[in-house]
Amino acid sequence: MSLVAVKRPRKVRLDKSDYVLRGISYVTVTLFTVFCALPFIMIVSASLSSEGAIMREGFGLLPKEFTLDAYEYIFRAPRQIIGSYVVTIVMTVCGTALGLFIIAMTGYALQRRDFPFRNWISFFVYFTTLFSAGLAPTYLWVARDLGLKGSYLAVFLQLLMTPWLIILMKNFARSMPYEIIESGKVDGAGDFRIFLQLALPMMKPALATLGLFLALGYWNEWYLSSLYLGSTVEFKPLQYHLYNIINTANALRTSVAGSNVSITELPSNTLKMASAVVATGPIVLLYPFVQKYFVSGITVGAVKG
Repeated sequence: MSLVAVKRPRKVRLDKSDYVLRGISYVTVTLFTVFCALPFIMIVSASLSSEGAIMREGFGLLPKEFTLDAYEYIFRAPRQIIGSYVVTIVMTVCGTALGLFIIAMTGYALQRRDFPFRNWISFFVYFTTLFSAGLAPTYLWVARDLGLKGSYLAVFLQLLMTPWLIILMKNFARSMPYEIIESGKVDGAGDFRIFLQLALPMMKPALATLGLFLALGYWNEWYLSSLYLGSTVEFKPLQYHLYNIINTANALRTSVAGSNVSITELPSNTLKMASAVVATGPIVLLYPFVQKYFVSGITVGAVKG
């Protein structure tokens, strides 16, 4: 039996202009990456520098008078910081999962041609992006009428979904072939089964994109926590806890400004940078897992009308 040699596909020959264009592209992307990375490198460097060196010499790419005082100040109460991490992680994971499920169901229903009230509901969803009741009515409704003052639900429920994310999911759902939905009906599947087994798997790019937005919203939240939680809970969300630490340090600097204590030894700028590293580090690890879906999800949802 004769063996037939398998021919390898020929590589496409590039002209000199193609190599020049690739070289320019690589250099541009590399420079852009360096410019994006430099601020974060400076934040890490400043968090590892002494407060006196920062005040004398400013920020730099390398730590000046290396010290861990800022991190020691943050982690001086490990129970509080660990509790804040746990609260934030639980709220982020549960809120993102539940929010994605609700947003996916809403966006899917609003693009169904056989849903009679989809235009009216879409109008009300879009209307809320233009007009808002304001802070005072919202606070009275959540704190007084719903009785959620001092409860994590006051923060959790308000970040669960936003009109813009619903509109984005609806626009993405329009790109799904309607024939697949009809085939599910022909096979006798109900609406919820069609959504779970046919529609939801096709929404992976949009789910990854919107999931990143929801996760960032929960992870970076501090304002609602300051309104509804305050000092009523033992463990505050991470960002609000770090915000209180920075305010306490600034108040301490102000109180000793007229005494014999040198304020250059009290962390301020370095504490802010260390707080940014502590708050940013874990959530940065999430992006590589959804990066491949991010571009396709955001572009499809943005282009579809």
